[in-house]
Amino acid sequence: MASQTKPVLHGYFRSSCSWRVRIAFALKGIDYDLVPVNLIKDGGHQKSQQFKTLNPMQQVPAVEIDGMVLSQSLAVIQYIDETRPGHPLLPADPKKRAQVRMISDLIASGIQPLQNLYVIQKIGAEKVQWSQHFINRGFQALEPILKETAGKYCVGDEISMADICLVPQVYNAERFKVDLDQYPTIKRLNQALLDIEAFKVSHPSCQPDTPVDLD
Repeated sequence: MASQTKPVLHGYFRSSCSWRVRIAFALKGIDYDLVPVNLIKDGGHQKSQQFKTLNPMQQVPAVEIDGMVLSQSLAVIQYIDETRPGHPLLPADPKKRAQVRMISDLIASGIQPLQNLYVIQKIGAEKVQWSQHFINRGFQALEPILKETAGKYCVGDEISMADICLVPQVYNAERFKVDLDQYPTIKRLNQALLDIEAFKVSHPSCQPDTPVDLD
């Protein structure tokens, strides 16, 4: 039985992994408390000993929920799907469920880690070209997959974990000036999803820790 205590999300407004969790909470109608973790200021608050105790990987999100801490966004999404009522984030059909997991993993393991903040800080001056290369590489694989699986959304006509992963990744692609016209299916799905309230309220542009001068 799920605890009645509100989950606590330790996250950063522009972290795509934190955004995934915010979308999932919104789709499920879950109220939560936010503890902002500024990944830039003072060298990054995620590197503090206090946060390292919470998440030894020193990454966001970290979610305190039901007496434990979960620190990987897909684990959080699947846990709340299994323990909370509301919109299902994984389909009941095994084939569709596998497709959702495949798309989610392609983004969460095959694209996002190669252009996350830690990596691009190490790359330095070439960070834009680096990020464009790996996002394009991933999208070139993702586009034909989505052509096969998509209906209204990534897999059929119901919003799933795959959609939760897609939108933050497209946001990153736009930040790094990737030409989305090459990927009409990805572009169509992203536009449809951005019209949905859960994606609007969780957007990086309107979080409590969003800077006033966000570019």
